[in-house]
Amino acid sequence: MSKITVGVLALQGAFYEHLQLLQKAVVSLREAEGCSTLEWEFIEVRNASQLDRCDALILPGGESTTISLVAASSNLLEPLRDFVKYVTYFCRGRSFPGYLLMLSITLRRLHRKPTWGTCAGLILLAESANRTKKGGQELIGGLDVRVNRNYFGRQTESFQALLDLPFLYSLEKTSKMQVSPFTGIFIRAPIVEKILPNKEGIQVEESQREETIVAPSRATIDPAFNEAMDNHVEVLAKLPGRAARLSTSGIDINAEKGAGDIVAVQQGNVFGTSFHPELTDDPRIHMWWLHQVRGIVERRRIAKTIDTIKSFRC
Repeated sequence: MSKITVGVLALQGAFYEHLQLLQKAVVSLREAEGCSTLEWEFIEVRNASQLDRCDALILPGGESTTISLVAASSNLLEPLRDFVKYVTYFCRGRSFPGYLLMLSITLRRLHRKPTWGTCAGLILLAESANRTKKGGQELIGGLDVRVNRNYFGRQTESFQALLDLPFLYSLEKTSKMQVSPFTGIFIRAPIVEKILPNKEGIQVEESQREETIVAPSRATIDPAFNEAMDNHVEVLAKLPGRAARLSTSGIDINAEKGAGDIVAVQQGNVFGTSFHPELTDDPRIHMWWLHQVRGIVERRRIAKTIDTIKSFRC
């Protein structure tokens, strides 16, 4: 594997900061793992052709409504949904001389390309978002969660907090970094209010809630698609001490029992954080994510090669 291309959606928001920290993360990864022949390419994504080049994608923090509207006007929303929710490729059987009706075998593998959304990016990746007027923006989807926009208040109420991120412990094994609390920067940040069931089609119950929008469904006739999408949401981080605000206001919170607001989740290849790692000088989350991306891309390319070989045996 010679090169992996990672795109950062560059329609609005902190895309430049992500690009800078990705470069720093690669340097740290190479130092941790020794000599590496793998080449990383980081690009700004503003159109579908640039998105097609990407093996993985970051949706940056910013204004989720603005990003959504610009993506829609740029005819980029549907390509983004295809990128995040599934990628399908086909290998068809070869025809045999002398047969008028050939038997064609189709091998299909489905993958969700690695995608990470920070703050506004998390909102866009959610299957449901509240405190939103219908028609105000559209969601991409990919994470079976409901997010509560601007949960912590206005921009003047932004804050920093030390977060315990157990998923970073793996860096201790691959680098000389000692895992310590991560400084989370919360700017008009959302939280994950509820983890939703994984189901085919749209989140119908969510669509019936007032001031709530849902991501469009991805219809399919292939059962393998549903199997590929059947990954439960994993809670990766919480911000302690604030969950009481939801419960006392009568909002249903059953994402996870126990104190704390959910601020980082992962479902399959899709990752989301409420806070802004790109606004720090700490590359650890970017290092961890790039390590995840590398493994996913390697497995996908191997699987595609196997399918291609099988197609020539038909």
